[in-house]
Amino acid sequence: MRTRRASDFTLEYVLDVLQRSGVLREEDRRTAVARESVQRARLLRDASGRGIRALKRADISPVELLASYGFPDARREGDRLDEDRITKELALGIGIPHVKIDPLKLDVQLITRTLSRPFARKHAVLPLSRRDATLVVATANPFDRELFENLQGLTGLIIEPVLSAPADIHRAIAEIYGFREQIQEAQIQVSGGTTDVGNLEQFVNLSGLEALEASSEPIVAAVEYLLHYAFEQRVSDIHVEPRREETIIRMRIDGVLHPVYRVPKGVHGAIANRLKIMSRLDIAARRPQDGRIRTARGDNEMELRVSTIPTAFGDKIVVRILDQQVLVRDLSELGFLPDERERFERWLDRPHGMVVVTGPTGSGKTTTLYSALEALASPEINIVTIEDPIEMVHEEFNQIAANPKTGTSFAEALRHVLRQDPDVVMVGEVRDPETASQAVQAALTGHLVLTTLHTSDAVGAVARMRDLGVPGFLIAATLTGVVAQRLVRGVCPNCAQDVLLTADQVAELGVRHPEEHAGKLIARRGVGCPRCRFTGFYGRTGIFEILSVNHRLRHLIAEGATPEVLARTARQDGLRTLREHAVLKVASGATSFEEAMRSTADAEGSA
Repeated sequence: MRTRRASDFTLEYVLDVLQRSGVLREEDRRTAVARESVQRARLLRDASGRGIRALKRADISPVELLASYGFPDARREGDRLDEDRITKELALGIGIPHVKIDPLKLDVQLITRTLSRPFARKHAVLPLSRRDATLVVATANPFDRELFENLQGLTGLIIEPVLSAPADIHRAIAEIYGFREQIQEAQIQVSGGTTDVGNLEQFVNLSGLEALEASSEPIVAAVEYLLHYAFEQRVSDIHVEPRREETIIRMRIDGVLHPVYRVPKGVHGAIANRLKIMSRLDIAARRPQDGRIRTARGDNEMELRVSTIPTAFGDKIVVRILDQQVLVRDLSELGFLPDERERFERWLDRPHGMVVVTGPTGSGKTTTLYSALEALASPEINIVTIEDPIEMVHEEFNQIAANPKTGTSFAEALRHVLRQDPDVVMVGEVRDPETASQAVQAALTGHLVLTTLHTSDAVGAVARMRDLGVPGFLIAATLTGVVAQRLVRGVCPNCAQDVLLTADQVAELGVRHPEEHAGKLIARRGVGCPRCRFTGFYGRTGIFEILSVNHRLRHLIAEGATPEVLARTARQDGLRTLREHAVLKVASGATSFEEAMRSTADAEGSA
């Protein structure tokens, strides 16, 4: 067999490989060949119109070209032949490794020291790792022998090519080289400025990656590269953490922190100041501060909450990314089981009463409350929220920022809100006896009150309100229901496999005679793949404990019954505990056994 050249990697070759593997239908092959010239011209025109320099190439990759048709996968019903699928099948057909590029695992130092950005972009090549005298490089053209020989001469290393999706290679090149170069420039030129701290937020237009390359303000471009990267990777929080010798940037994805960048210590102050300016904070102050940024990603508006706190080596900054599509969702998307959602919606339909959402920090309480308010919002309803801080500015709600430093506590704000003729009041958190008393009075006088408490289970909300000085008869008269919740990571659908539970695992589920069910009950577990970064998990969903306060419970609450008595009565009336809900999620394949047990360990201990 002759040695293939770069020019042999054509659309015809790719079509042949995919048809032999059975993922491409004959009629789709004919369409691709007939429309090749027109499709190639359209891709180049679209790329030019968007100003994406990485795609302004004389020869569009055959993988990109074929993926642009959106043909169905003949072996997987409902799936399309995207770049990842095509690349994986090509790698199998050619006999070289396929690597899905994980931006969080790239060695930035290796990449930027090995190749220049123009070279990497021109040849669609990216160094991934070095093992002794071997350099593993991701390429979009596995037959480009001349490129591999040049790389061997340039680095003095043996080149081991792997096949990756062209879009992943170009995206990584744009983000890594862009951020690194701007950081290097910022070591020489640091931009500063003053700030106006008069407004709650300001809208910041982030530049596109192409525009960032030409930016004359290195630190401005570096921070915007960071934000673009976070949006792309579904990040919920960015942590900028100064150390003695360097600054570490970590990002939280699906509840887990990942180290992403290490930058020179000298640039930390400039990064901190830029984030402070964007969020209208005082760059000269050495004290904890909170600010916010409003921006957009495509058609989707987003808010960023910025928190700074002085540490031994400089300001530690956390940027929380609040995506309205995530924070405000339809109730059907939160993870309620059908009967739970129906019960919760009935509570919201009541004209007055109190609905309490409980759980630890990071359990999704705010998402549940915002989603409930969105379900209630209409021109006929006056919704007022009191929050500290305001999580996300929403135009359908009248939102008030509680701030004890200015004398606007939850209780004080609530007292004034009740004079504004509200129909629905959301109190961000009941923290003290005065707020608890005001919230109960609001519910008693004909308002629907939604609020949160920090308790581990639903029944604990009653005990907590008693601790805050609310008499039992008032709790009984106003409390409509309590939602206790947690967030669990979902099993990655791309790599999920069936697993049989052991006798010990069955026993933990609370099944009687576990030895009889060992090896028979099936759960799902992700084995790890590039899409989930080999964690086995992708995305998160809620698990809930729904306590409806019926006549029996009202009587017991008014009489001062203990939490144990309330819990036993609620169970008799059909209460499903957090653990039991989690078990149902395991049975449905939504989460893994281990994740369900981990997330409900504290609730079981308090039951």
